[in-house]
Amino acid sequence: MRTLILFLISLTATVNAFCQVSRVTISGKITDKTTGRGLPYVNVVVTASTDSAFVSGTITNEAGQYSLANITPGTYVLRISYVGYVNVTQSLPVGKLSEFLDLGEIKLEQNVTALREVTVIAGTEAVSETMDKKTFSISENLTQGGGSLLQAMQNLPGVTVTEEGTVRLRGSDKVAVLIDGKQTALTGFGNQRALDNIPASAIERIEIINNPSAKYDANGNAGIINIIYKKEVNNGLNGKLSLTAGAGALWVKRENYPTIRPQYQRTPKINPSISLNYRKKKVNLFLQADNLYTQTLNKNEFVDRFYDNGDTVRQQTKRNRTTNIVTTKGGFDWHLNARNMFTVSALFSSEKILDRGDEPFFNGSLTERTRLWKFLEDELKTTVTEVASWQHKFNQPGHLLNVGVNYTFHREDEKYYFENIFPSVVGLDSFKLISDEHVGDFNIDYQRPLRYGRFEGGIKIRNRYIPTNMRFIPGVNSQMDVNAGGWANYSELIPALYGNYILEKEKYEIEAGLRVEYVRIYYKVNPDHNTYRSDGYHYTQPFPNVRLAYKLNERSTLSAFYNRRVDRPNEVDIRIFPKYDDAEIIKVGNPGLRPQFTNTFEAGYKTNWSTGFWYSSLYHKAMEATITRIGSTVPGSNLIYNIFQNAGKSRMNGVEIIVSQDFGKTATVSLNLNGYKNTIEAFSVTNLYPRENVFSAPLQEIYSGSIKLNSRFRLPHKVDVQLSGVYLAPDIVPQGKTYSRFSLDLGIKKMIQGDKGELFLNATDLGNTMRVKRKVTGDGFTYTSTDYYETQVIRAGYTYKF
Repeated sequence: MRTLILFLISLTATVNAFCQVSRVTISGKITDKTTGRGLPYVNVVVTASTDSAFVSGTITNEAGQYSLANITPGTYVLRISYVGYVNVTQSLPVGKLSEFLDLGEIKLEQNVTALREVTVIAGTEAVSETMDKKTFSISENLTQGGGSLLQAMQNLPGVTVTEEGTVRLRGSDKVAVLIDGKQTALTGFGNQRALDNIPASAIERIEIINNPSAKYDANGNAGIINIIYKKEVNNGLNGKLSLTAGAGALWVKRENYPTIRPQYQRTPKINPSISLNYRKKKVNLFLQADNLYTQTLNKNEFVDRFYDNGDTVRQQTKRNRTTNIVTTKGGFDWHLNARNMFTVSALFSSEKILDRGDEPFFNGSLTERTRLWKFLEDELKTTVTEVASWQHKFNQPGHLLNVGVNYTFHREDEKYYFENIFPSVVGLDSFKLISDEHVGDFNIDYQRPLRYGRFEGGIKIRNRYIPTNMRFIPGVNSQMDVNAGGWANYSELIPALYGNYILEKEKYEIEAGLRVEYVRIYYKVNPDHNTYRSDGYHYTQPFPNVRLAYKLNERSTLSAFYNRRVDRPNEVDIRIFPKYDDAEIIKVGNPGLRPQFTNTFEAGYKTNWSTGFWYSSLYHKAMEATITRIGSTVPGSNLIYNIFQNAGKSRMNGVEIIVSQDFGKTATVSLNLNGYKNTIEAFSVTNLYPRENVFSAPLQEIYSGSIKLNSRFRLPHKVDVQLSGVYLAPDIVPQGKTYSRFSLDLGIKKMIQGDKGELFLNATDLGNTMRVKRKVTGDGFTYTSTDYYETQVIRAGYTYKF
């Protein structure tokens, strides 16, 4: 308890506010009540409801249409006046859910009494939020500046980062990651990947959507993370230049076992970045380019394995990684006229990875080394994404038609070289993997604002094809299953149709939508494979979403959510080839894997005051055909095979709380609590590789969660300081549990050169305390692993905006 109290006192960082619409465009049409014709040059004025102060005004065009932009959400009065007609005065609500409001047709009468006043009230919120979506600015995250996108996420509310390089939302890793609202091979179609290889300097903001509407793809039961790249829109030439340098692994967390190569220490990190924009008349050109070079102690895991036959194996897996990632995103917007805009953009990413790994195996007393597995991984990942879109604006502001075509190519070129050293013999092996991913998307999206909300609808068609070839090249004394290689071709077709309706009234809000997807997956494999055969599936499923909100008053709102989502196995999850980056705990895919469906229910409450806010939610997730890895052995062998399986039903019941308080103009303190009960029901699965075996597990339950306490201090001379702390409680996995984790981060920023320049310094995991420990139990074995991978990094950087 004393440790927890000290932890709560020391933890601090800033939680960014929930996202809402901050500016709204209002439109409508003024007509003559008798003739129905549009009236030109009518005065339309918006004033404050409290003191009648002028807010905005305009006149109608020849057709009687008008629009007023940049109206802050709140309660106003709409005043309409025209010579010879009766003035109209009515209360005007401007809500937070839509960027555009259509007030429809207002008919003016001649020589009659004034129109009856209609009273509608909507409160102005001090904290931006829609309760299902949160937006965070990368520039405000001082403790993670200059690192990767994955590192920038670890202090966000409800988000935890795993040692495998993925993120979890509210304890689940089933997260769909988008770039500028679209899925790409860079972050994965369906399941996430490569977040640690995207420079944070290229990103403008991060959106977290816990309860996505029907307009989003149905995959990702935990929600969606939308990555928004930087893109300036000011006239003329403008942009940003930045340079960050740093070093990690300054101290050794745990010494190597003997007889292997040293761990990486004082690993360099260098990240130059440039963002340019040039806008003139009808054309807007934009470019974002980054180069991220890092050396990292990517993995340093110590595993103790205990078998029922009395055998004990102690091993270490050390991976020294050198990575160089070049990312470029550019394109142009062409405003053909006031109604039509074309956008063409392309993203190129080249990621070069060199892993030098050592994996020694010892007996239980560490007196004898039984084996040394050394490897070199040489991998090149290349991604090209091309996007072309057309936007048509109808006469009514916010009335839009968007048509887009996207194509993505992703190549994975991977080579492994192994040296297998036994006391009496040495073995040499290698393999080469080539995987080419081709993805084409076509989508049509329609949006029409209404008087009290909007309607959205559209269609999307995806075609995806991934031919893969794994070629094992056995050497002397080979230890690999060379008959498990060959070719495998994955194909995917997904047409989808959706509609979504949003209604916002004085006291309540309703959002309801339905997405229907047809999915056809076919996985054709090498007929000579020693275990797996061609497989696939198809389905047509509805994915509804509903959100209801009741406004208690101008500051407080209650909301209820429901949605149904799916997590389809990714190609890597069903890939038939064993992966030997661990020689004795081997990962293998499963072509028989099927989708996981999830129903989510959530109730939320939000209130704010002049200096802070409170947000809380209760949520329940029920999963069917839960996707997870299952470890098993076969008789006569101590090798463990981790194979993806559908483990039956599971559920998660939790509560999330975010509270933020400003202390004058000098400090902001925020606390994020996420607690949940994780339940995995009893299940039994059959593993086919390398030989058929059955694994059964009893019901498992645990109470888990996370605490993030953050603060930001605004000091004199334009200096900001941020201190961030994270505590992750123990949790369960289908065959065991993970243990608690803790880290503390610090960031400092100073504005210079008339606020055009910025200097920053930050340090992650100040106490070098972050490590990942887990315990796994299977039929005939138990193992405990602790990963002392690199988490402590110090960076300094400079950014100049022009």
